[in-house]
Amino acid sequence: MATKQQFTSFADLLTQSELPTLVDFYATWCGPCQMMAPILEQVNAQLKGQIKVVKIDTDRYPQLASQYQIHALPTLVLFKNAQPVERIEGVLVADQLVQRLRPHLG
Repeated sequence: MATKQQFTSFADLLTQSELPTLVDFYATWCGPCQMMAPILEQVNAQLKGQIKVVKIDTDRYPQLASQYQIHALPTLVLFKNAQPVERIEGVLVADQLVQRLRPHLG
């Protein structure tokens, strides 16, 4: 399950995580974003202990969407050491997503 949490700053969220953080930039009205939710749960289960999954609602945090140039939803950004290392736009099945993420883990 992706973590829903409030945070004081996005930078804190990234720097406090010892694991690479996969951020799902989504919106509640976005159909493909809804499709990603169960896929992200599968990925989180497959990569348990290797990544942290966080969902960011772009309607609630438009400044983050702007900062990371989120133009399409869903957009997944993998942060490692608080830096973006992988960016995935659109819906992927769990196996494809794991393949894209795995080179950046461990």
